[in-house]
Amino acid sequence: MSDFWNQKYSRADYFYGDEPNEFLRSQTFRLPPGARVLVIGDGEGRNGVWLAQQGFSVTTVDYSAVGCQKARALATRSGAPVDVQCVDLLSWDWPVAAFDAVVSIYLHFLPEDRRRVHHHIAHSLAPQGWFIVELFHPAQLAYSSGGPKAPEMLVTAADLRADCPELEWRLLAEGEALLAEGPGHAGLGRVTHGVAQRRPLAG
Repeated sequence: MSDFWNQKYSRADYFYGDEPNEFLRSQTFRLPPGARVLVIGDGEGRNGVWLAQQGFSVTTVDYSAVGCQKARALATRSGAPVDVQCVDLLSWDWPVAAFDAVVSIYLHFLPEDRRRVHHHIAHSLAPQGWFIVELFHPAQLAYSSGGPKAPEMLVTAADLRADCPELEWRLLAEGEALLAEGPGHAGLGRVTHGVAQRRPLAG
């Protein structure tokens, strides 16, 4: 799988562009100034670098060595300090209660792996930390704007709710979106997105 993404990212331009995801951009008002943010599956770094430019302390991770190289180059050009780590999220030693927010944008897994990753996300959040997520909905198979072609990798709002019992969803929706994220995501699509918060510790 890393070879697959290395090939996608081995191009002069940025496959998903170098601007942040619009849903992410619309939700960062919830984060405290200087928040510690983990961006998972950030590819060539567009979301992590933009968050760092907003003054957040950002760790961005991806499985692709080529993607990580391009993320570091984008961060250098932008003047935004970003901790870029090349890791496999399925074997990574996830920090616990270490982040004020975790961002996952179009990071798709098979169901068992998705549930594992979402479990780790919930536990990597500090109390009252935020999970911001946007994924393709199963109806995306009828669109040509990007995303996996395997139905089992696509995600509904009910899937997200079931994956994250430790979190309270403040926003959770399914619907059509106009995507303009480089050549990788272009045109109308069907997405599932949401914002959830880690419950405060008891007592």
